[in-house]
Amino acid sequence: MTTLRPFVVDDLFRFNNINLDVLTETYYMGFYMDYLSVWPDYFVAQEAPDGQLMAYIMGKAEGKKEKWHGHVTAVTVAPEYRRLGLARTLMDFLERLSTDVYNGYFVDLYVRQSNSLAIDIYKKLGYSVYRQVIGYYNNMEDAYDMRKALPRDVEKKSTVPLPHPVYPGEDD
Repeated sequence: MTTLRPFVVDDLFRFNNINLDVLTETYYMGFYMDYLSVWPDYFVAQEAPDGQLMAYIMGKAEGKKEKWHGHVTAVTVAPEYRRLGLARTLMDFLERLSTDVYNGYFVDLYVRQSNSLAIDIYKKLGYSVYRQVIGYYNNMEDAYDMRKALPRDVEKKSTVPLPHPVYPGEDD
């Protein structure tokens, strides 16, 4: 049985088995520390009975008015623990938090356009491509901004796709 628990600072020294993956973005230590200090409830880990980290998710709440939402900054599962439903558990956790605590309109995330496996998983979880972001990643690869409407967005306006791509930093 796995344990879903808050991510703690010490985990930064134990998560290489999760982060050393070509499709996982690895950030500088200060980035993780900022998330831990500002959005601790959005940063959780899954731990195996032997204490090994299996997966984690980090996110935040952001936006204003109808753009108030939960954002998935990173969700990743160690290769040896994939296909066990851990990502679904983490995504469900973040969606519930965004709904029940933060009363958001939607949850969004960015995914590499070339990461078809992740895109398929997100679609199965109810996410759809909202827009393409040109040159979003450090290697200039494009990203999809994928969204899932939450109950507060009754008409699902937040997920109506944009008809054109955007550049990083551009508003809708």
